[in-house]
This record gives sequence, C-alpha cells and structure tokens, in this order.
Amino acid sequence: MKRFVAALAAATVCCLPVVQAPLAAQQLLDYDTIHHPVIDDEAMVVSQNALSSRIGAQIIAQGGNAVDAAVATAFALAVTLPRAGNLGGGGFMLVYLAEEDRTVAIDYRTAAPAAAEAKLFLDRKGRREDNADYGHMAAAVPGTVAGMKLAHERWGSLPWEDVVRPAVELARDGIVVTRDLSEALRWGRKRLASSDAAIATFFKPDGSPYMYGETLKQPELAWTLERIATVGADDFYRGEIARRIVADMEAQGGLIAMSDLAAYEAKLREPIATDYRGLHVVTMPPASSGGVALLQMLNMLERFNLKEMGHNSASTVHILAETMKLAYADRRKSMGDPDFVDNPVELLISKDYAARRAQQISRQGSTPPEAISPFDPLAYESPDTTHFSIVDRQGNVVSNTYTLGSSFGSGALVEGAGFLLDNQIKNFSLRVNVPGATYSNSEMNKIAPGKRMMSSMTPTIVFRDGKPFLVVGSPGGSTIINTVLQIILNVADHDMNVAEATFAPRLHQNWKPSELELEPGFNIDSVRVLQSLGHEIEVRDTIGSAQVIMLEGGKVLGAADPRRPGSGAAGVGNLAVESREGAAALP
Repeated sequence: MKRFVAALAAATVCCLPVVQAPLAAQQLLDYDTIHHPVIDDEAMVVSQNALSSRIGAQIIAQGGNAVDAAVATAFALAVTLPRAGNLGGGGFMLVYLAEEDRTVAIDYRTAAPAAAEAKLFLDRKGRREDNADYGHMAAAVPGTVAGMKLAHERWGSLPWEDVVRPAVELARDGIVVTRDLSEALRWGRKRLASSDAAIATFFKPDGSPYMYGETLKQPELAWTLERIATVGADDFYRGEIARRIVADMEAQGGLIAMSDLAAYEAKLREPIATDYRGLHVVTMPPASSGGVALLQMLNMLERFNLKEMGHNSASTVHILAETMKLAYADRRKSMGDPDFVDNPVELLISKDYAARRAQQISRQGSTPPEAISPFDPLAYESPDTTHFSIVDRQGNVVSNTYTLGSSFGSGALVEGAGFLLDNQIKNFSLRVNVPGATYSNSEMNKIAPGKRMMSSMTPTIVFRDGKPFLVVGSPGGSTIINTVLQIILNVADHDMNVAEATFAPRLHQNWKPSELELEPGFNIDSVRVLQSLGHEIEVRDTIGSAQVIMLEGGKVLGAADPRRPGSGAAGVGNLAVESREGAAALP
C-alpha cells in the first residue's frame, strides 16, 4: 500500500499540493502492508492443517530437525486431513541440508502394479472407465510410507517411533472435527460410498456425518500407525499391514499384490535449478513435470520487465498466460518416469531454449492453443493434493507435496487398516495416439508395470546469496505449477512479503482448455483489456493452497494460504499458531 500511495503521489504532485501532517498529529500506529506473516525467531512449520503444523513444530521444539518434523507432519495430516494427507498415496520431497550445503530430492510417487494394463480401464470403444478413478482398481502402489522412511533414515535425528507417535495418538484418541473437515466429508460422501469400510470410518453408525466440534476417532488407522511406529515402515510393504492391503485388494478386485508392495522403493533424484532475477530456484525433476515447467517459465519471463508492467496488470497477466501456454504444451510431449523414458530436461530448462520459446509470445494478442501444441495430458489431474513447508533451527529446509489424487483418493479404504487408497491410475496415458482423445494420450506417460505416472507437484526452495530464502509448494492439480510460479514472481518482481505473495489473486492458463482462469479480485478494466486481446476469461473460486516460508532479516516468516480453511503456520519459538479457525480451536 505504501508503494501504491507513493506512486499515486508522484503522478499527481503537479496538480495537488502535498500536505505533510505534523508528527505530533499522528494518532494511529500505521503498517506498511495489509497482509502479515506469522513471525518466529527460530523455526516454522506451515501446512494445510493448523494442528498438524503444531505437531511438526513440537517435534522441532523437542530437538528434532526439519526431516523429523516433516515425517511427523505428514503422518499427522493422514489423520487430520483425510481428503489429501495420506498413507495410501505418494509425492515428492525436497530437503536442504544446511551442514552439507546441498539439496536432495526424494521421489516417492505412486507406481503402477504389475497387473495394470491400459485395456483394463477402457471400454470397447476405447473410452476410459470409472474404475481408473473410483474403487480398488484405481489404486497405484503407495509411496508415502517409503518416502518418509527414506528421508528419516538418511537425515532424521529423533527416533522413528517418536516422530510417528503423535499421529498414532491423534487417530486413537480422536480429533475435533473442524468446519472444513465436516464439510469435506459431506461433500465427499459420494466418492466414499463405494467402500463400506470408508463409510464406517468417516460417518457415524447411523450413517449421519460428523459435525463441527464432534470427535472423530480412527482406531483402525491408529493400529496401522502403531505398527509403522513400532514394527517399522517395512511392515507397510512386507508385513501385516501389507497382508491387509492385499487381502482387501483380493476381496474387492484390486490389482496390488504382495510382490508390488515388496518391490516398491522411494528414490533419490537430482534436483533441477535455474537462476531468476538473482535468485537460485531449486525444484523437483521428473517423475514430476512441475519443476521443469516452472523453470522453463521463469527462464522465459526473465526477458520481460514484469515489475515495470505492474502486478496483475493486463500486460503482466497477458505475458504470464502466453508463457504458461507454451510451458504446459511442452510438458505434454516430453516427460515421463525417468526410469522408463529419456526426458529432455536440460534442453527444456536451458536459457537458450527459453529465449527461442519466448519469441513466440505476442504482445498484441492471445495465441490460439492449436497454434502451439497438442493436448496436455495432465489437464485432468485432481486439485486435492496438499503441501507443507518446514524450516528448523539449524537452517535445514523441507518442501513436501503429496497426494491421494482426487479428494479422498479412490474412495476405497483398506479394511482393517483404516487408510484411504489413491486413484492415481487415472493420471497415466491409458490411450495413446487417439485423435480427439479427451484424456492423456502421451506416449511418454503411458501405463506400464512399476512405472510412476507424471505429476504437477512442484515442491521448491528458492535461494538468495547462497542461503534458503523461500520455501514454497501447493496442491491444485495442473494449477500447482502456476501457483508456485506466481508466488516466486510476487516476491522477486513485485517486492511482496510472504503473506502478500501468498494471498494475492491468482491466474491459471493451461494449454487446453484454452480459458484464462482468474480468481476474484482482478481489476475489471484489466479483464476487459485481456478480452480485447482475445483471452477467454473464466472466473473461478480459488487456485491452489500454498504453504510458504520466507527467511529474511534473521526471522522465519510463515504464510498459510487462506484459500482452504484450517491451514496454519506454527512458529517453534512460542508454538503460537495462527489459523483461520483460531488457536482456541486446537485441543
């Protein structure tokens, strides 16, 4: 606001006298921004659930590091945020190790069972069946437990049982149902209805939903978490938990076998990076497409003076939309699981390639999608993922995004184990080279046994002067990449604090559908200019749910996105939690 007032004053100084109020006349404390982050002197956990953030912060307060807090937060979210937090899904984690001054990437994306074939999910006319989206057949082999195990074995400091224990207690003793959870369960009942075990877990014996303020206990999930805590993570893949998963698969017609679980491995990958406006941006490589697209867009946008154009002006939005089209088109044909295909990552994230691509951006009008590239295979990826960001006292950093796929995943809950399974089979290319296909038709992403489907998840760490500066990520399906992009731009180009950068209205442009999606809050005159340039405008409710940390001036600044209720940033110094529902709502 101060910057806006200063610009306005400069523009009108020739016409209006400037009157400076005497210092003694100032009666109110003035702040220079509308939105303010949560501030801590020591460390921070930011997630989509305030209670889970607080649990992660408590782990750090007890002497744990960022990886310990990440494991605790991830397992806690499996209890408190069942539509996205999970044991039965997978994701990606970036870890910055302060003592070694290096960043590592963990790929624990879900993988196709050996029995999975495209023909099992297509009807006689080659159209995708619902079994790729709902029920046990839609589930790929979960990676979350293996990913947490790998991170903790390599870089955790507290005992494994200590970091899993808080989630065990949450599931056993129960959580207070928030307004957000109550609404989500009512909304998700249709997906959960295909599983008797899911209905029995998330609804009362008479079938009625849990209401705000009531207690939801998950004893079967508590049993599973107890096994993970005491027997170990391997029990999920080779022990009693695995046997319950397979028994449920056999009873319900699913595809996951004991051999699939035993063969699953979380994998270390080499992060990818680029420089933007003096910042060093580090992010995930494939099997995530998100990091490659993010870096490609930053490289293109570096050629435009976004600061001079102004935040969310018609000129800036137009350039962003055209850039997004190009990057989203490129990922359609060029990426897949790196253990199965060769990805041209170095080419796509090179400055030279970005310069050639940026030359295709016209300032005079919107480029039709058909003039750029064929269909984007991830346009139908579910928006219900979740992200958390963590910084500890030693300067270690975790940026983690993981998912069940759709809200509540496949809707199928493992009988006797209490956790939901993903529905990530739908994110594979189930048909290839089919003209006019309405689903993914990328050869790079076609389904194969043991293969990891492509993803938009984009956990990212931004460095300034060689030190972590910004930790960012978001859910949102195909909108994830553009959400992360805009937060970085808001900081790097528009000088926003972390709260301003997180709360500001967002846009999303895919390759296809061709509509330019805008959140409420864009200037109506700018919207009319964009329409005159040929953009098809669609106003949507919200885009993404970023959980962001900034390190600046010796402070740790956290911003929990208000777009999804219940999010919270927990500072470790005093364990103060700011939440949309308030600290008083926490047990």
